[in-house]
Amino acid sequence: MRLHWHRRDLRVADNLGLAAADEPIVPVFVFDPNVLDAGAPARVSFMLDALGALRDAYRERGGDLVVARGDPVELLADLAAEYGADTVTWNRDYSGLARRRDAAVRRALEDAGVDRVTVHDAVHHEPGAITTNDGDPYKVFTYFSKKWHDRPKADPAEPPAAEELADVTGDDLPTLDDLGFAEPEADIPPAGTEPARSLLSDFCEADIYRYEERRDYPADDATSRLSPHLKYGTIGIREVYEETEAAKLDADDESERESVFEFQDQLAWREFYTQVLWDRPEVVTQNYKEYDNPIRWNDDPEGLQAWKDGETGYPIVDAGMRQLRAEAYMHNRVRMIVASFLTKDLLIDWREGYDWFREKLVDHDTANDNGGWQWAASTGTDAQPYFRIFNPMSQGERYDPDAEYIKRYVPELEGVPAETIHSWHELDIGTRNVHAPEYPAPVVDHSERREQAIEMFETARGDD
Repeated sequence: MRLHWHRRDLRVADNLGLAAADEPIVPVFVFDPNVLDAGAPARVSFMLDALGALRDAYRERGGDLVVARGDPVELLADLAAEYGADTVTWNRDYSGLARRRDAAVRRALEDAGVDRVTVHDAVHHEPGAITTNDGDPYKVFTYFSKKWHDRPKADPAEPPAAEELADVTGDDLPTLDDLGFAEPEADIPPAGTEPARSLLSDFCEADIYRYEERRDYPADDATSRLSPHLKYGTIGIREVYEETEAAKLDADDESERESVFEFQDQLAWREFYTQVLWDRPEVVTQNYKEYDNPIRWNDDPEGLQAWKDGETGYPIVDAGMRQLRAEAYMHNRVRMIVASFLTKDLLIDWREGYDWFREKLVDHDTANDNGGWQWAASTGTDAQPYFRIFNPMSQGERYDPDAEYIKRYVPELEGVPAETIHSWHELDIGTRNVHAPEYPAPVVDHSERREQAIEMFETARGDD
């Protein structure tokens, strides 16, 4: 008998840990209080939905999902004894918290005389597999990406057959309230392998072929929306890649093939940031890039709250922040814009923004979000240079020229002409009141704050 400990692999298909079975499997999920302490309503809601779908998948095969609540360091050894299992398997995770937890679990199982088998599953190429010629982790994505694309990718693994599952009965799943969470304020998308496959199939039939050209335009919604499914592993990364390769073969021309490649490059970005986190786990709370002097961020509670509420007076920023509240999601281009605004216009520490995203995003992923925030803040690996600062108005005009996305999430501007919206920062009070009296004036002057941001970073660099 063998236990398989599910964590961020809430699926039966293309699960390398499950596929390693050579004896009956007891699938287990543990509600770890240490992990829940870092949770948030949107993510826990999605996770519970995904667990329900996982349990149904096992029941359809004649098995079940065993659930427990408590410290896995103690529980897994007890569960192994209860079910007569001599081995526990799990798929590796790469954050500092996960690695410390897994090391403690390994020690506890060893003390209990239970074998441990850990499997590389969540990414195509495990951290440490793609390095410089000197064996060091890459700090620049371009070089990492080239090797990532050149390396062969494994095929998806088959799900376990009915006869490979142990005859067990699992308990009911807890509710959000049972776990101490309120209902999320956002609408949470359906979780599970079938919704993920539906998204992937629809994307690979159409939008993947215009991804390179239109992915930065939030009104088009030409992205896959797979991010929460990749976060919780409701679909395997090998299955995703295989579908994109099939789309590449079906492409009509080189432009469409390049578009598929561009999407695959985003998968490489996820693995690049996973490697960064694996190599430097402290980046969750510390700058990756060292400056000679501390960066003197602003202490601005009012500005931070205006940013959180989508009340900055910069329409594209406010649209993004309101989408976050409404959907627990934000378009990726807009994520860069709002992150730049927080760190370069409000001059507020990136950690404040990272914490808010962690609280609100259904797809929050430690490696990916941290990498994105530190890129925008000019403190990360391969980061945006500190002197290249997004202009939120020109970004809105370029990527949402008709203000379609802005009007979708900022109803105060619904009847306002696009050209007026994109020049909101230049309008006088009277003109603003005529067009949208309930929408705020800009909380800061972008041009002034741009100069202050450059000065702040130059001081941190020790420039004379």
